[in-house]
Amino acid sequence: MNILQSYIAGRWVGARAARPLASAINGRVVAHTHEETIDFGESLAHARGTALPALLRTHFQDRARALKALAAYLLEHKERLYAVSAHSGATRADSWIDVEGGIGTLFAYASIGGKDLPSSNVLHEGPPMRLGADNHFIGSHVLVPRRGVAVHINAFNFPIWGMLEKFAPSFLAGMPCLVKPATATSYVAEACVRLIVESGLVPDGALQLVIGGTGDLLDRLQEPDVVTFTGSADTALTLKAHTNLLRRSIPFNAEADSLNCAILAPDVTPEDPEFELFIKEVAREMTAKAGQKCTAIRRTLVPRHLTDAVAGALKARLAKVVVGDPAVDGVRMGALASKAQQADVAQRVAQLAERCEVLLGERDGFAPRGEGVADGAFFAPTLLLAREPATSDAHHVEAFGPVTTLMPYDDFDEALHLATLGRGSLVGTLCTKTPALAARAVPTFAAWHGRMLVLDREAALESTGHGSPLPRLKHGGPGRAGGGEELGGLRAVKHYLQRCAVQGSPTMLSAVTGEYQRGGAVTESEVHPFRRHFEDVEVGMSLLTHRRTVGEADIVAFGGLSGDYFYMHFDEVAARESAFGQRIAHGYFVLSAAAGLFVSPAPGPVLANYGLENLRFVTPVAIGDTIQARLTAKRKIDRPPRDGQPLQGVIGWDVAVTNQRGELCASYEILTLVAKRASD
Repeated sequence: MNILQSYIAGRWVGARAARPLASAINGRVVAHTHEETIDFGESLAHARGTALPALLRTHFQDRARALKALAAYLLEHKERLYAVSAHSGATRADSWIDVEGGIGTLFAYASIGGKDLPSSNVLHEGPPMRLGADNHFIGSHVLVPRRGVAVHINAFNFPIWGMLEKFAPSFLAGMPCLVKPATATSYVAEACVRLIVESGLVPDGALQLVIGGTGDLLDRLQEPDVVTFTGSADTALTLKAHTNLLRRSIPFNAEADSLNCAILAPDVTPEDPEFELFIKEVAREMTAKAGQKCTAIRRTLVPRHLTDAVAGALKARLAKVVVGDPAVDGVRMGALASKAQQADVAQRVAQLAERCEVLLGERDGFAPRGEGVADGAFFAPTLLLAREPATSDAHHVEAFGPVTTLMPYDDFDEALHLATLGRGSLVGTLCTKTPALAARAVPTFAAWHGRMLVLDREAALESTGHGSPLPRLKHGGPGRAGGGEELGGLRAVKHYLQRCAVQGSPTMLSAVTGEYQRGGAVTESEVHPFRRHFEDVEVGMSLLTHRRTVGEADIVAFGGLSGDYFYMHFDEVAARESAFGQRIAHGYFVLSAAAGLFVSPAPGPVLANYGLENLRFVTPVAIGDTIQARLTAKRKIDRPPRDGQPLQGVIGWDVAVTNQRGELCASYEILTLVAKRASD
């Protein structure tokens, strides 16, 4: 007998069988939940007392490297996860979204952390702001680990991806996690957590697993904690209204199932490639994961005169979809996750059918393939038609399965209005070949949707599709969709960090942020900073260069070299009549001349200059002006070892170019790859 276990306070808990969990394919028992009650006081104490200090002994870069190693480990053992996932009714393609989609999210956040976060636990969220006239008093914002625990309550449809897409940013932010998967598919989540524990890559207590109910967990949470939830809007409301969460102002992020729509724009005809793209997209969203996706297309809005054409094309495409046991050759759609889910979808379809026509459903020769499938949780692809869409129940009743409702519209404004009747959605698609229609639609869409896909023949060459949330873009939506946000690159990491405004002198803020702030104390380097290895450069280490007077010959030579003969540089009369009253040097000449002032030309630890950020030309440089540059180490980011490359890190250098009057002429940051000292 397979008894699922919770992973609490560094040990697996559960020896007595409780609720049986059946295979979605044939109804046979796959596993049992455990009967033992979890001591959430112990669990939270372990997270706060053991895991949190361990995480805070590392920094963003360390945790990014751990995520990358964990992703590689899970990828190596992915077949164990595919084998378990099959019991949930998922085809191999469905499981790929869950298994490798989840692993890919770990890789994505490892990359985000490695490229965008510092080698510390303080993230400076600039830019700094002057609060005094002479720059002695400035302010900025920093983000730091909240020093709490993240509770992640997940849905049944993506037990691996749903868990990892929350775990990755919270772990990167330095927060221990308690993960509570939906019970119906908790055996898949448990298999993944077992692999994570086996990897040894996550500190003890940084990830705990709760099988079964949450008991008094929410009552025990404190102000630094965070709760996230994915599931139904009704459950989200219940959890969000929990007295302890309200009393302590504990952040609550909900991503709720929504009635997403796709609009076929009125400019598309059946002869256009966009028409076929639209049919494919709707059919795919109906059948992938058997329609059990919070992003699935539930409302399909089409021009009224194309209703029959769209209905016929969808029916023809869906009729080719083979449903059954994914182990059977040729099967392309599996089962719903459970018999309970099957009954719920059937009830909601019946409710919708009271005021809709059923164009395709179980009556149309539905016969799942495979042994024992009669006891499975299969459901026929179902296409409904609401001829009076403005009053349709499909705007507020969701059948969470392979179901969509066709909604005809008479003009584009009506289509946009119908899209809003879902009262907030995760994602919407507009299929059009006319940019002006997209520009007209998106402002209306964006107010009610968390994400928008504008689909045309060009985007289709690389589009990941309507229903695919991506790690670097937000996932979530307003209103019924929960009002929260997940994913979104650094946005998601910041959700688990605490923002604080800091005021003080530039010197003090330099120390706090770990980044040099213009006007703060510097350390004049006796050795040129570019002659120092990565370990030997300290933030604030600085070089004040020699001076250079700009002559007319410089402007003429740079114009000939660059081909830039803009009148401000060469036309004495026009320049005198301009706001500057005289000819001025090219901004990019000033940039190049500054590089000549501070670059150390001989071979050394600086391997490459690979970027320039925040460039501003502030005061123009005229013929006869004398410029000088100050180069200061602004920030450092360590880089992990890479095969075939020298050990290195990234240093960002603040550059301030001034004239003979001390006025700032150019301001920017350059990024360099700097070698580390050779190991002994």
